[in-house]
Amino acid sequence: MAETALKANNIVKYFHDPVTQAVLKNISLEVNKGEFVSIVGKSGCGKSTLLYVLSTMDTDYEGEMDINGAKVTGLSLNNLARIRNESIGFVFQFHYLLPDFSCLKNVMIPGLRLGKYSAKEVEERAYEKLKMFGVEDQALKSANKLSGGQQQRVAIARSLINDPTIIMGDEPTGNLDSKNTAIVFDLFQKLSKEMGQTIITVTHDEDFARRSDRIIEMRDGEIVK
Repeated sequence: MAETALKANNIVKYFHDPVTQAVLKNISLEVNKGEFVSIVGKSGCGKSTLLYVLSTMDTDYEGEMDINGAKVTGLSLNNLARIRNESIGFVFQFHYLLPDFSCLKNVMIPGLRLGKYSAKEVEERAYEKLKMFGVEDQALKSANKLSGGQQQRVAIARSLINDPTIIMGDEPTGNLDSKNTAIVFDLFQKLSKEMGQTIITVTHDEDFARRSDRIIEMRDGEIVK
Protein backbone atom coordinates (compact mmCIF):
# COMPACT_ATOMS: atom_id res chain seq x y z
CA MET A 1 0.00 0.00 0.00
CA ALA A 2 1.36 3.41 -1.03
CA GLU A 3 2.40 5.83 1.70
CA THR A 4 0.79 9.26 1.73
CA ALA A 5 3.16 12.22 1.39
CA LEU A 6 0.55 14.96 1.58
CA LYS A 7 -3.14 15.01 2.46
CA ALA A 8 -5.51 17.98 2.42
CA ASN A 9 -9.07 17.89 3.77
CA ASN A 10 -11.73 20.48 2.93
CA ILE A 11 -9.36 23.38 2.32
CA VAL A 12 -11.18 26.69 2.00
CA LYS A 13 -9.43 30.01 1.45
CA TYR A 14 -10.84 33.52 1.09
CA PHE A 15 -9.50 36.69 -0.43
CA HIS A 16 -10.92 39.83 1.17
CA ASP A 17 -9.88 42.63 -1.20
CA PRO A 18 -11.88 44.32 -2.61
CA VAL A 19 -14.69 41.99 -1.45
CA THR A 20 -14.65 38.65 0.37
CA GLN A 21 -14.71 35.70 -1.99
CA ALA A 22 -13.70 32.05 -1.74
CA VAL A 23 -10.72 31.27 -3.98
CA LEU A 24 -10.39 27.65 -2.78
CA LYS A 25 -13.61 25.74 -2.15
CA ASN A 26 -13.51 22.53 -0.11
CA ILE A 27 -10.35 21.17 -1.70
CA SER A 28 -9.50 17.60 -0.67
CA LEU A 29 -6.65 15.66 -2.20
CA GLU A 30 -4.05 13.04 -1.41
CA VAL A 31 -0.61 12.62 -3.00
CA ASN A 32 1.41 9.45 -2.49
CA LYS A 33 5.14 9.25 -1.89
CA GLY A 34 7.00 9.00 -5.18
CA GLU A 35 4.05 10.31 -7.20
CA PHE A 36 4.50 13.01 -9.89
CA VAL A 37 1.38 15.19 -9.95
CA SER A 38 0.55 18.18 -12.17
CA ILE A 39 -2.09 20.73 -11.14
CA VAL A 40 -3.63 22.44 -14.17
CA GLY A 41 -6.34 24.97 -14.94
CA LYS A 42 -6.87 28.39 -16.46
CA SER A 43 -5.24 31.48 -14.96
CA GLY A 44 -7.12 32.59 -11.87
CA CYS A 45 -8.58 29.16 -11.08
CA GLY A 46 -6.69 28.97 -7.76
CA LYS A 47 -3.94 26.48 -8.58
CA SER A 48 -1.00 28.62 -7.43
CA THR A 49 -2.96 29.67 -4.33
CA LEU A 50 -3.50 25.97 -3.58
CA LEU A 51 0.20 25.23 -4.01
CA TYR A 52 1.14 27.93 -1.49
CA VAL A 53 -1.32 26.49 1.02
CA LEU A 54 0.01 22.96 0.43
CA SER A 55 3.56 24.26 0.90
CA THR A 56 2.62 25.72 4.36
CA MET A 57 3.75 29.19 3.22
CA ASP A 58 0.12 30.34 3.37
CA THR A 59 -1.53 29.51 6.70
CA ASP A 60 -4.69 31.61 6.32
CA TYR A 61 -7.13 28.85 5.37
CA GLU A 62 -9.85 26.60 6.76
CA GLY A 63 -9.53 22.81 6.75
CA GLU A 64 -6.70 20.48 7.70
CA MET A 65 -3.47 19.29 6.13
CA ASP A 66 -0.97 16.52 6.87
CA ILE A 67 2.58 16.17 5.56
CA ASN A 68 4.30 12.79 5.89
CA GLY A 69 1.53 11.64 8.21
CA ALA A 70 1.81 14.56 10.66
CA LYS A 71 -0.76 17.33 11.00
CA VAL A 72 0.69 20.72 10.07
CA THR A 73 -2.44 22.87 10.34
CA GLY A 74 -2.23 25.15 13.36
CA LEU A 75 1.52 24.80 13.95
CA SER A 76 3.60 27.85 14.82
CA LEU A 77 5.38 29.76 12.06
CA ASN A 78 8.74 28.56 13.42
CA ASN A 79 7.66 24.92 13.29
CA LEU A 80 6.29 25.35 9.79
CA ALA A 81 9.56 26.95 8.66
CA ARG A 82 11.45 23.94 10.03
CA ILE A 83 9.12 21.52 8.23
CA ARG A 84 9.54 23.40 4.96
CA ASN A 85 13.32 23.39 5.26
CA GLU A 86 13.43 19.68 6.10
CA SER A 87 10.63 18.23 3.99
CA ILE A 88 9.81 20.52 1.05
CA GLY A 89 11.94 21.72 -1.84
CA PHE A 90 10.73 24.60 -4.04
CA VAL A 91 11.23 25.31 -7.73
CA PHE A 92 9.61 28.44 -9.15
CA GLN A 93 9.08 29.88 -12.63
CA PHE A 94 11.86 32.34 -11.87
CA HIS A 95 14.85 30.60 -10.34
CA TYR A 96 15.43 33.13 -7.49
CA LEU A 97 19.16 32.45 -7.38
CA LEU A 98 21.32 35.12 -5.77
CA PRO A 99 22.97 36.55 -8.89
CA ASP A 100 26.34 37.50 -7.38
CA PHE A 101 26.77 34.23 -5.48
CA SER A 102 28.36 31.20 -7.09
CA CYS A 103 26.08 28.35 -8.14
CA LEU A 104 27.66 26.24 -5.41
CA LYS A 105 26.88 28.81 -2.71
CA ASN A 106 23.30 29.15 -3.96
CA VAL A 107 22.74 25.41 -3.64
CA MET A 108 24.35 25.35 -0.20
CA ILE A 109 22.18 28.06 1.40
CA PRO A 110 19.19 25.90 2.50
CA GLY A 111 21.58 23.23 3.80
CA LEU A 112 23.53 25.73 5.87
CA ARG A 113 20.27 27.14 7.21
CA LEU A 114 19.05 23.69 8.28
CA GLY A 115 22.29 23.06 10.19
CA LYS A 116 22.05 19.28 9.94
CA TYR A 117 25.51 18.92 8.36
CA SER A 118 28.81 20.74 8.69
CA ALA A 119 29.64 23.42 6.13
CA LYS A 120 32.12 21.03 4.48
CA GLU A 121 29.51 18.29 4.23
CA VAL A 122 26.94 20.73 2.81
CA GLU A 123 29.50 21.79 0.17
CA GLU A 124 30.14 18.17 -0.80
CA ARG A 125 26.42 17.48 -1.02
CA ALA A 126 25.91 20.61 -3.15
CA TYR A 127 28.55 19.40 -5.62
CA GLU A 128 26.77 16.04 -5.79
CA LYS A 129 23.44 17.71 -6.61
CA LEU A 130 25.02 19.91 -9.29
CA LYS A 131 26.68 16.85 -10.80
CA MET A 132 23.35 15.02 -10.82
CA PHE A 133 21.98 17.73 -13.13
CA GLY A 134 25.05 18.12 -15.32
CA VAL A 135 26.06 21.61 -14.16
CA GLU A 136 28.94 20.77 -11.82
CA ASP A 137 31.31 22.54 -14.23
CA GLN A 138 29.40 25.76 -13.48
CA ALA A 139 29.74 25.42 -9.69
CA LEU A 140 32.10 28.35 -9.14
CA LYS A 141 30.50 30.69 -11.68
CA SER A 142 28.20 33.47 -10.56
CA ALA A 143 24.59 32.47 -11.11
CA ASN A 144 24.04 35.43 -13.45
CA LYS A 145 26.62 33.99 -15.88
CA LEU A 146 24.50 30.94 -16.68
CA SER A 147 21.80 30.39 -19.30
CA GLY A 148 18.17 30.21 -18.22
CA GLY A 149 18.11 26.43 -18.51
CA GLN A 150 21.28 26.06 -16.47
CA GLN A 151 19.96 28.43 -13.80
CA GLN A 152 16.78 26.37 -13.46
CA ARG A 153 18.82 23.17 -13.08
CA VAL A 154 20.83 24.86 -10.33
CA ALA A 155 17.55 25.89 -8.69
CA ILE A 156 16.36 22.27 -8.76
CA ALA A 157 19.69 21.16 -7.27
CA ARG A 158 19.16 23.73 -4.50
CA SER A 159 15.67 22.36 -3.82
CA LEU A 160 17.21 18.94 -3.16
CA ILE A 161 20.06 19.88 -0.83
CA ASN A 162 18.15 18.80 2.30
CA ASP A 163 16.74 15.62 0.68
CA PRO A 164 13.11 16.77 0.96
CA THR A 165 10.33 14.21 0.61
CA ILE A 166 8.25 16.62 -1.51
CA ILE A 167 9.32 18.95 -4.32
CA MET A 168 6.84 21.67 -5.29
CA GLY A 169 7.08 23.57 -8.55
CA ASP A 170 5.15 26.71 -9.51
CA GLU A 171 5.36 26.89 -13.32
CA PRO A 172 8.93 25.46 -13.17
CA THR A 173 9.25 25.46 -16.97
CA GLY A 174 7.35 28.70 -17.60
CA ASN A 175 10.46 30.64 -18.69
CA LEU A 176 12.15 27.81 -20.60
CA ASP A 177 12.25 26.81 -24.25
CA SER A 178 11.07 23.37 -25.36
CA LYS A 179 14.53 21.81 -25.11
CA ASN A 180 15.11 22.93 -21.52
CA THR A 181 11.50 22.12 -20.60
CA ALA A 182 12.15 18.53 -21.69
CA ILE A 183 15.36 18.45 -19.61
CA VAL A 184 13.56 19.70 -16.50
CA PHE A 185 10.71 17.21 -16.98
CA ASP A 186 13.19 14.34 -17.32
CA LEU A 187 14.92 15.49 -14.12
CA PHE A 188 11.62 15.53 -12.22
CA GLN A 189 10.69 12.12 -13.59
CA LYS A 190 14.07 10.72 -12.52
CA LEU A 191 13.60 12.13 -9.01
CA SER A 192 10.16 10.52 -8.82
CA LYS A 193 10.88 7.13 -10.38
CA GLU A 194 14.45 6.49 -9.27
CA MET A 195 14.67 8.40 -5.98
CA GLY A 196 11.08 8.09 -4.75
CA GLN A 197 10.56 11.81 -4.27
CA THR A 198 7.11 13.30 -4.52
CA ILE A 199 6.65 15.98 -7.18
CA ILE A 200 3.73 18.45 -7.14
CA THR A 201 3.78 21.05 -9.91
CA VAL A 202 1.47 23.78 -11.11
CA THR A 203 1.77 24.14 -14.87
CA HIS A 204 0.13 25.62 -17.98
CA ASP A 205 2.15 23.25 -20.17
CA GLU A 206 -0.26 20.56 -21.39
CA ASP A 207 2.49 18.26 -22.67
CA PHE A 208 4.36 18.52 -19.36
CA ALA A 209 1.19 17.69 -17.42
CA ARG A 210 0.19 14.84 -19.72
CA ARG A 211 3.49 13.06 -19.13
CA SER A 212 3.25 13.23 -15.33
CA ASP A 213 1.66 10.42 -13.29
CA ARG A 214 -1.58 12.23 -12.56
CA ILE A 215 -3.34 15.46 -13.49
CA ILE A 216 -5.45 17.42 -11.00
CA GLU A 217 -7.61 19.89 -12.92
CA MET A 218 -9.01 22.98 -11.22
CA ARG A 219 -11.75 25.39 -12.21
CA ASP A 220 -13.06 28.36 -10.18
CA GLY A 221 -11.35 27.25 -6.97
CA GLU A 222 -12.51 23.64 -7.13
CA ILE A 223 -11.02 20.34 -8.28
CA VAL A 224 -13.07 19.18 -11.24
CA LYS A 225 -11.02 16.16 -12.36
